[in-house]
Amino acid sequence: MVFTHDLDFGIALAPTRAGGPSVLQVRTQDVSPTHLGATVVSVLQAQREFLVGGALVTIDQARARV
Repeated sequence: MVFTHDLDFGIALAPTRAGGPSVLQVRTQDVSPTHLGATVVSVLQAQREFLVGGALVTIDQARARV
């Protein structure tokens, strides 16, 4: 799995239709562990099956989407 703040990574990977790696993409200004840590852990737990299978998960200020 790739954990990134770079929005271009998911865009570059999507057209390949590759089964992996999964991408956890963060779309927030404050990416510090104190601000984002609990949210990332929660999303990893909630979206585990998708991430194991190869998915693009995006986290922003309001939600996470697969």
